[in-house]
Amino acid sequence: MGQNCTVAVDAMGGDFGPSVTVPAVLELLKEMKTLHIQLVGDQVVLARVLEQHGGSPSERLKVVHASQQVEMTDLPSHALRNKKDSSMRVAINLVKEGVAQACVSAGNTGALMATARFVLKTLPGVDRPAICTALPTMKGHVHVLDLGANVDLSPEHLFQFAVMGSELTSAVDGTPAPRVGLLNIGEEEIKGNEAVKEAGRLLANSGLNYIGFVEGDDIFKGTADVVVCDGFVGNVMLKSTEGVVKLITHFMRQEFQRNILTRLAALAAMPVIRRLRARLDHRAYNGASLLGLRHIVIKSHGSADCFSFTNAIREAVLEVEKGVPGKIAARLEALLVEPAADRQGQMR
Repeated sequence: MGQNCTVAVDAMGGDFGPSVTVPAVLELLKEMKTLHIQLVGDQVVLARVLEQHGGSPSERLKVVHASQQVEMTDLPSHALRNKKDSSMRVAINLVKEGVAQACVSAGNTGALMATARFVLKTLPGVDRPAICTALPTMKGHVHVLDLGANVDLSPEHLFQFAVMGSELTSAVDGTPAPRVGLLNIGEEEIKGNEAVKEAGRLLANSGLNYIGFVEGDDIFKGTADVVVCDGFVGNVMLKSTEGVVKLITHFMRQEFQRNILTRLAALAAMPVIRRLRARLDHRAYNGASLLGLRHIVIKSHGSADCFSFTNAIREAVLEVEKGVPGKIAARLEALLVEPAADRQGQMR
């Protein structure tokens, strides 16, 4: 890190709240000397947890009181209307006020998206924000969006997501022209629903490095640097992937524990198993971007542990350093200067 970066952390969000967020923040403050944290939540609770972990407020760590907390079961509309002093809302407000440059929360995804969109607004040219995260591939990693924020999308929405994902990947990975693929049930142009086919035609004339339709297995082959889909498909894909990893781990454990010989084989294979576990560890990829907002908001997994949550904060810092929202806004402005009527003509 070069310049100072201030991140507002919703300390009460997620399944474990301050027991995870506070030690994660203290660990990163030791590592990142230019990082500043606005720790938002119940002041009494945070003071107690900070003391338990040998920390205290300082020049780089400010505690901001919030009297409410968004529960994981709260409806987004309820959180938006009735919890205006929640740790989530106050953290987002700090970004709007310019006190912080990014917000990180492990709280209720729907409430976070609704609140962030209401408070921070979307960039010009963006109709809906999208949830984007990196996933491991055979060649490195791929950014996939949307992962659950939007179910019913138009071709224009998918087009906007492709632009946002391309600019994010270009900025954080240093890839000049990221390969963009549109997730479909086949690579042929006749495959897929009308929205996907029309989005493909828009992207083919966009100036992005669009490589066409990609299938589910292409995500993990590393065929593309960015994969675009609607939130229903993306969320099912993500949860299915997590389930398959757990299934493989379960089967491996069963086979290695079958008898004395397999247990000995497990001991011999332990270095390989550890490396494999590290490469497949979803915690290393924790921190999904809410792309399309005027400011940076990062969603951590609700069940994140300390290691996971530090990675979500790292993602926020990286996006601040790279100026991701500004780059998305500039690219959208450049691509959307043509009249809407011309784009409709391409779609037909």
